[in-house]
Amino acid sequence: MEYGADTSTRGNLRDPAVRAAADRLWCASHTRRPTAPIRTVIGAHSIDAAYAVQQELVARRVAAGGVVVGRKIGLTSPAVQQQLGVDQPDFGVLLADMDISASGVVPADLLLQPRAEAEIAFALKNDLTDPDDPKRIRAAIDYAVGAVEIVDSRISDWDLSIADTIADNASSGLFVLGERRLPIAELDTRGVVMRMYANDRLASQGVGTACLGDPLAALAWLASTAAAFGDPLRAGQLVLSGALGPMVLTPAGTHIRAEIGALGTVSVLFSPGGQR
Repeated sequence: MEYGADTSTRGNLRDPAVRAAADRLWCASHTRRPTAPIRTVIGAHSIDAAYAVQQELVARRVAAGGVVVGRKIGLTSPAVQQQLGVDQPDFGVLLADMDISASGVVPADLLLQPRAEAEIAFALKNDLTDPDDPKRIRAAIDYAVGAVEIVDSRISDWDLSIADTIADNASSGLFVLGERRLPIAELDTRGVVMRMYANDRLASQGVGTACLGDPLAALAWLASTAAAFGDPLRAGQLVLSGALGPMVLTPAGTHIRAEIGALGTVSVLFSPGGQR
């Protein structure tokens, strides 16, 4: 299934409610002004419609020159689910312009309501069309790398239902990758310990089991779900597997440093000046 197609296996892009919700989120992103929850348009539990909204928004970004580079899994940590009041994972789409690894700086006023979370990212070397085989899951991974995801919400005050966050590309913002890449055989994904510091103060911590029991289980969930949507994971894509601990508020000037076991340290600075 290509982004921009007129129909979806899980939603109808021609549905006026889908288009209206997409318009509101698109406007919020471009004006830097959050919108009221869009669940009033598509329904708080309308998963199919929410993914149709997400698909429409990604199609607009691709039409404007964006390049899809992978996926992110959201709401994998019980701590994050509790923070947002939801009870199931979701996924979003990563585009090339979301990767700020080269600079490690979030420009002032680029996002609306940013927060940070630390996780493991997987780079794929094979397509993942058979997610039921754990050996194939491992064999599809080129390497693992530490990541800080800068999540964001176009919904006012992070007042979310599951439909709100799915439609809003799983509350995606930006991401930063670490420099240390490890073969999957050299990483204990369940036992990895994460500690994240905000301005050198411990702000979040967790272990690999906080991510759906195992970040590899999160990858398997995504592979199965993506295949069911007709858009399976492909070789060359990057997958952010989900938070290992609670999200952290990141006002302007915040320096985030995440230590993720054998994957080392990942850092990002939120530029001073006007960020909400």
